[in-house]
Amino acid sequence: MKFLLDHDVPDDLSYLLNELGHEVTLLRKSLPRDSSDEAVLCLAHETGSILLTCNRDDFLHLAATRPHHGIVIVIRRRTRGDERVALLRLLDRAGETGLNYNITFA
Repeated sequence: MKFLLDHDVPDDLSYLLNELGHEVTLLRKSLPRDSSDEAVLCLAHETGSILLTCNRDDFLHLAATRPHHGIVIVIRRRTRGDERVALLRLLDRAGETGLNYNITFA
């Protein structure tokens, strides 16, 4: 799967996704830090990527009006390890078909 990681997603989640064989693009390598959320979602859609973000409120609103290939909202947890476990569980449970074109929470 292809993932675009928003600025607010911890880097260790990108390492995890890479280790699992997924294609990962960090937003900071593609768009300026001050890019709008709309531009971020548009880039994810144009590249066929699932967006990983911690920005729940803004992207839930945008997803209702803009096309996307899927959004995974990472819930901040006590430790980065807990966030990795939550993402692993989601990937295991949902698989590619469960993430595509859906909004999910990890």
